[in-house]
Amino acid sequence: MGDVAIAVPVIRALAEQYPSLDITMLSRKNWEPMFLHMPANVHFFGADLKHKHHGIDGLNQLLEDIDYKSFDLVADFHAVLRSFYLDFHLRANGKRVAMVSKERFRRWLLARRWYTPRESLPSVRLRYLDVLKCLGYPVSLPEVSFRQPTDERHNIGIAPFAAHKGKIYPLDKMEIVVKRLGEELSQRGEKVLLFGAGPQEKITLERWANKYKGVVSMVGKLPLNEDIDTMSGLRLVLTMDSGNMHLASLAGTRCMSIWGATHIHAGFLAYGQHEDDCIQRDLPCRPCSTYGKKPCRYNDWHCLDIAPEEIVQKVLTVYET
Repeated sequence: MGDVAIAVPVIRALAEQYPSLDITMLSRKNWEPMFLHMPANVHFFGADLKHKHHGIDGLNQLLEDIDYKSFDLVADFHAVLRSFYLDFHLRANGKRVAMVSKERFRRWLLARRWYTPRESLPSVRLRYLDVLKCLGYPVSLPEVSFRQPTDERHNIGIAPFAAHKGKIYPLDKMEIVVKRLGEELSQRGEKVLLFGAGPQEKITLERWANKYKGVVSMVGKLPLNEDIDTMSGLRLVLTMDSGNMHLASLAGTRCMSIWGATHIHAGFLAYGQHEDDCIQRDLPCRPCSTYGKKPCRYNDWHCLDIAPEEIVQKVLTVYET
C-alpha cells in the first residue's frame, strides 16, 4: 500500500501539469479509493490478482482487459516479476516502457553492518519522477504544507501495525502509549482513534478501545477513502514505517513515525513528512533489512526498545504546538 500511496501525488502532479494526457493507473483494485479525487484525465483500473488476473493466464487476460494496444507510453513504478511480464508484452507491441530503478544493490549495502552510507538513497517518489522524465514528461512536485491544527482539527490517530515484525513497536508497550494518550486527551474532550485492518488487528484494537477511556477503534468502520478523510481531521497521527504513514501524508496531516529494523535512509519516508518527527534509535545494526522482513540477528529487536513515556512525551509536545 505504501508504494501506491507514494505514487498518488506524482500521478496528480502529472495530470495537472499535462492536462492533455490520458492517464490510466493500474494497481490492485483495493487501492482505488486513493485515486477517487484525481483530475478528470486520470482513470483507475483495478487488477484482481488473486482470481481473474492471477498467474500467467491471468496476466494475459489483464493485458486484454486494459486494452494494452491503446497505450503509447508505460511507466512501470513497480519493477517486479509480474510487471516485467507485462512490460515484455507491451514492448513487443511497440510500446515505450520506462521502469523504476530500485537500486537493489545499494539497498542491500545499506543493511550491511560493515557499510557506512555516505548519504540517504533517493526517495521512492523521486524515482517515480525519474521514470516520467525518461518518458519525456518531467514533473515537479509542489512543496507540502501540512494544514496547521485549528479548532476544527481534533484527536490523535494511532496506527500501531505494519507488514513485518521488524517495523512494529512492541504491542505491550504500544498499549501503554494508547492508555496514556487516551487519558490525556479525554481530559480535553478529545479521543485517540486507532487504525488497522484485518481480523487480528481488529481484535487487539477493539480490546484496547473497550479497556481504556478516550480510545476508539476505527477498524472495519469505514472504507479506505473515508479513513483518509478521517485522518484529514486529526491534529496528528502516530504510525510505524507503514502504509498508514503515507495515508497521513495524503490526508495532509502531520505524522510521527516509529522506525525499527528499517531506516529513513532507504528512501521510504512519507511525502512531506520530516526526519525530526521520526522516532528511532541510532544503532550500528540499523537497518538490518530494507523492508523489515528479516529476523533480528540478536533476537531482541533492540532497535524498538524505546520507552513508552518517551513516545507519549514527543506526541504530546507536537500535539500542543
